[in-house]
Amino acid sequence: MPTVEIIYDADCPNVKDARAQLLRAFVKAGLPPQWVEWDRGVSESPSYAHRYGSPTILVNGDDVASAPPSEGAACCRLYVDEGGGLRGVPSVEAIALALLQAKDAGDIIEQIERR
Repeated sequence: MPTVEIIYDADCPNVKDARAQLLRAFVKAGLPPQWVEWDRGVSESPSYAHRYGSPTILVNGDDVASAPPSEGAACCRLYVDEGGGLRGVPSVEAIALALLQAKDAGDIIEQIERR
């Protein structure tokens, strides 16, 4: 099962939509929904969470939109949609693809370890 994380700011207007997109992506990928959430404003959040804008979805540590972490990322995220427009959340397709790729990689590793 892939490790999934949402990184967000408590006042981010797009967090609710990011969670909804994530749920849709889990359904599309045929996986049970399970993730961890990190509030960037809380000191208990891991240090890497402070290097992403809000909201960010990571699958096995990789941003679903392939954006690298950066210093000073205390900002809102924008994502390019299929039509070239900007949105406040990643697409269901991008999230589902990341989930499936992580699952497939895990399955391959498991098969190799069984040999």
